[in-house]
Amino acid sequence: MKCNGIDPSTGEQVEISFGDFITGVDPLIYPLAETVYVSPGFVDLQVNGFAGVDYNSPSAGHEEIARSIRAMFATGVTRFFPTVITGSPENMTGALRNLAKAKESIAEGAAMEAFHVEGPYISPDDGPRGAHPRQWARAPDLEEFHRFQDAAQGHIRLITLSPEWPEATQFIETVVREGVVVSIGHTRASADEIAAAVSAGATLSTHIGNGAHSTLPRHPNYIWDQLAEDRLAASFIVDGIHLPKSFLNVALRAKGLERSILVTDAVMPAGCAPGPYKLGEVDVELHADGSVRLAGEKRLAGSALRMDQAIQNVMKLAGLSLRDAITLATRNPARVGRIPYRQRGLSTGERADLVRFAYDEGRGIRVLETWVGGLPVSSP
Repeated sequence: MKCNGIDPSTGEQVEISFGDFITGVDPLIYPLAETVYVSPGFVDLQVNGFAGVDYNSPSAGHEEIARSIRAMFATGVTRFFPTVITGSPENMTGALRNLAKAKESIAEGAAMEAFHVEGPYISPDDGPRGAHPRQWARAPDLEEFHRFQDAAQGHIRLITLSPEWPEATQFIETVVREGVVVSIGHTRASADEIAAAVSAGATLSTHIGNGAHSTLPRHPNYIWDQLAEDRLAASFIVDGIHLPKSFLNVALRAKGLERSILVTDAVMPAGCAPGPYKLGEVDVELHADGSVRLAGEKRLAGSALRMDQAIQNVMKLAGLSLRDAITLATRNPARVGRIPYRQRGLSTGERADLVRFAYDEGRGIRVLETWVGGLPVSSP
């Protein structure tokens, strides 16, 4: 199979040959009739739900999960980490077991690259805890995590936790040896606790700038400490709601583009009409302004963001080029999430996860076609 377009990383017109993997990337010998781009498919390491489906529900139907993934394909996402947040042991285990069964049984399951467990080993404090239910925030428990991993059939590859717990350092060392990526998030940890977590193997900060107290000391504080740590990459929710433009720009400069990734943190109402929805065990509401908040409260509870919109937004708010914005949604998250055969861009031997799209400043990104492992999954 073949497709063509402009490679955003080089600006050159290319023709890509592929089966399951890319077999050739060659200069296009005839000019394109229209300005169309082709890039690696987008990668999202934090998706709690999409298109009316809550991945945190143990009873989410597999065909409904498949439908939500097809809706995600239309936004250019080809690999993602379904994300299960803090909840009761029964609900978290049930959700992970259900996702693992869906991954094995539905045709779209290959796009569920691995799972992200965000919590329950986070700060119980208001502010850092975010929308996670207070009663289920708890200290790291290796035996419990192994039960989660068993329920997930070994698919948990990323966990977000707070290093403030005395048990955190040993927990991090152990799960990193087991092949799990550890991210710092929903934390009130001290500088020493963050440094210890990084030395133990933590390599990412989850949605930096969010999941934090509304008021912090000028310095030191746990946001500065993470931004200053070069061994930590950082993920950003760029929906124009979670982060102000000034913070986004400063944080991207601190991390550098090579250590920055885009995530949506999408929840059940992403792609849906405003109204009431669920996020695990909590009630949330999608508002007309696009924000998702705890029902009856002002606290944000995930987002309704799409990855194609996140790319547009980071270009607008931070002045990034299309090339750099695409990198934050493709190679960088693939590297951070340790996704094999997705870390070198449009190169021979990489997975044929591809997206063709049109782009102009007025209309933004319009996804035209998407392939996952060489198979067409979305087209006009």
